[in-house]
Amino acid sequence: MELILEQLPVVVGALNTGFLQTLRLFFITLLGAFPLGLVIAFGSMSRIRLLSLSARFLIWIIRGTPLMIQLLIIYYFPGLVLHSPIWGGGESGRFLAASISFVLNYACYFSEIYRGGIQSVPVGQQEAGLVLGMTRHQIFFRVTLLQMVKRIVPPISNEVITLVKDTSLARIIALQEVIWAGQAFMKGSHGISGAIWPLFFTAVYYLIFNGILTVLLARLEKKLDYFRI
Repeated sequence: MELILEQLPVVVGALNTGFLQTLRLFFITLLGAFPLGLVIAFGSMSRIRLLSLSARFLIWIIRGTPLMIQLLIIYYFPGLVLHSPIWGGGESGRFLAASISFVLNYACYFSEIYRGGIQSVPVGQQEAGLVLGMTRHQIFFRVTLLQMVKRIVPPISNEVITLVKDTSLARIIALQEVIWAGQAFMKGSHGISGAIWPLFFTAVYYLIFNGILTVLLARLEKKLDYFRI
């Protein structure tokens, strides 16, 4: 116990640095995946057959393969196959590759949630809007979107919570997120080796962050109750 207390400041400092990287990846993924998912959803519902088939094929590929494989391919394929290591070997390059992988992956999952939410709004409401002289653009933003948001909050919330934990997969390309930082103390980081207890501390980071998100998302869902129909 005395040894743990001695090592605690070093461990906490390293874990804090790793968790900041986890947070960066988390927020950048959401920032990119939310709008991209809507674009892909519109593509999959498009009346243009080629566009619709292309979007659905992309969704099928991304949802049908593990995120870990996608990370490895996106990071290593340019250098090993195309002989053009566009990401470089530094932490910034690994972070960029991980961000692109996560944004693309979660955008495809979000797109299916968006599509389900849009299609769940009764068609009669859109027809009523057209009768009243509204354009399709106005119908979507004033009628469909508001009701869709209420319907998609629970499944989106699940994906957001899953994203927090999925960020740990980025360590497969040596991105130094929080679990990488905790695991490093088993290998001799900062003069500490063979210590497994820092990994238990990483679980605390996830639990606290997920707890905060759960409360915030529950409040959001409650605020949207007035859209219930």
